[in-house]
Order: sequence, then C-alpha cells, then structure tokens
Amino acid sequence: MSHILELKNISKRFSKKLDLAGKLASKLGSSAKDETVHAVDDVSLNIERGEVVGLVGESGCGKSTLGRVVVGVHPQTEGERWWHGRDVAKMSAAEKRTMQLQVQMIFQDPYASLNPRYRVEDIIGEAPVVHGLVNGKDKADYVAGLMQKVGLDAALSKRFPHQFSGGQRARIGIARALAVKPEFLVCDEAVAALDVSIQAQVLNLFIELRKEFNLTYLFISHDLGVVKHLSDRVVIMYLGRVVEIGATDALFANASAGANHPYTQALLAEVPRLDVRKKDFVAITGEIPSPLNPPSGCHFHPRCPHAMARCKIEQPALREIAPLRFSACHLNDMR
Repeated sequence: MSHILELKNISKRFSKKLDLAGKLASKLGSSAKDETVHAVDDVSLNIERGEVVGLVGESGCGKSTLGRVVVGVHPQTEGERWWHGRDVAKMSAAEKRTMQLQVQMIFQDPYASLNPRYRVEDIIGEAPVVHGLVNGKDKADYVAGLMQKVGLDAALSKRFPHQFSGGQRARIGIARALAVKPEFLVCDEAVAALDVSIQAQVLNLFIELRKEFNLTYLFISHDLGVVKHLSDRVVIMYLGRVVEIGATDALFANASAGANHPYTQALLAEVPRLDVRKKDFVAITGEIPSPLNPPSGCHFHPRCPHAMARCKIEQPALREIAPLRFSACHLNDMR
C-alpha cells in the first residue's frame, strides 16, 4: 500500500480580534484581549490507500476541525497536506480542483447539510454535471443509479429533503459525496444522529461501498463501538493533539489492556458492556480544558491519574512503542 494522504505537523488556530469597544476597554485597563482557539496542534498522520482510519475523541478535541482541514474546508495555520505524494500547496489550480473532487466529506447533521430548496436529483446530480463527469442528459439515470447504490428508491428523486427520514437523508448525503467519484471520504460523525438500528444499516453500507469503489475513509466518531466495527486503525485525539495510534484489533484487545495512553485506557473502560453490573463505572474525572487556554506540557495531565511533575511542563512526543503502535506519554520512558 502507498500513502494516499499525509498530514505533516498540521496546526489550526482560530483567532478572534478585539473589536473597537474591546480595544478601548483594553486601553482603559480592561483584561480583554485577542482570543485564539488552538483547535489542532501539530498533528502528523499518514493514511494508506484503501484503509479505514477511525478518529476518536471527546467533543471539543478538534477531530472535526482536522477533518475539515483534510478536505480543505479550513486551511491549516501551519503544516503541510500531501496528496498522493505531492504537497497540495505546490499544486496548480487545476490540480487542486481535481483533488477537491477526489476528497469528499459526509457531514454529521443529515438535516442541516442538505439544501432544503433543492430536490434530491439536484443535490446529488448537480456537481457531477457542473464538473463534466456526467452529461446533463444522463443526469437522471446517473442519480437513479447512485440512489439505488445507497439503498434509496430512485422514484423519490423529485422530493425535497424534508420529505425524508433521518436515515434516508444520511444516505442522500452519502450519494452526494459519491457522485463526483471520490477516492477518499471524510465521514464526520456520519451516523451519530441516527437511531441504533439505522446506524447499523448505514455502517454496513459504508463497508459495502468501500469494497465496491475501493474507497479510503477517515471516519470521525466519539463512539468507540462504531469505530471498532468499521476501522482498520484508530487515532485517538485529545485537545487538538494525537495521543495514540494503533491497529484496531491491538487497541481493543482485552478491553483497556490493549491501550497504552491513560486517556485511551479511560475511553475504553467507559465503553458499555453486558457485564456492567459486575463492575464499577469509573468516568474520566474533570472536564476537557478550554482550547482557548490549553494546559502546559501534556494536555491530559490535569485529568490523568498517573500525572507526574514532568507532565506539567514537557509535552510528550508521539513515538513508536511497538510495530505500528504510537503513543505520546512520559510513562513509556519508565517501562
């Protein structure tokens, strides 16, 4: 296999400058100042062709922002994106347009992500016609074929989004992404808003489409059960940083025993199990800190039961601890 996507030291920050009133207040002694959200902090990641990588973390950890950087919705503040071995920043305008078609995103909210004024045939069929992938006179047949692929009745193509259920809207979003014949899909909590029974159907659809179209997925989720079912490899994020990477089977082996980083261990310990009555439920203490003012050193140290003095001042490097296993924890230096 070869790298289809490489992220090199990607950081993304959102800055909010003081308005005129804030600047005046600051001059008069107010503590008001510019605010900077550290959404993604120095993330490096390689994804192989045909691989499904699960990206996991609590709400607010930066995983959705990283997904948007991957597809180019948000430009990175620092770092490089490489596509098929080439630096995206050095591509020509035509090459960037081609890449934008090859990398598509399926959004979390199947209600908000579809234009309510468009019929389904236009939601799915407009982009391939505009980009010359399909002739206008063949649009109806093309849309009908895609709808059947994702388990929708092609006779419904004249309907508007509000006339569909949540599960059907999720399928419309998938068909829209597939319409431009992509190689790589970023799925941002693509099943989070669905009922459990519908989730299973859509997850099975992702598996079938992967085989049929040789797709590569970055599957973003906070649900470890979903990630375990779908992913080949798992990336754990905490407050903008990657703290652990490993093969799914190795990471989920013997519950939390397969994990290396304390945060990953805590996440796996909280996964619901059938024998829950026999065990005490232990939640991760505290709340995720604000990305406006992240902790020094290891971002997880205020909540980590194993934190040492070193953790408060020194950021642990993400390094290989076993073949194809990476972790960012100072405890590894003591093992």
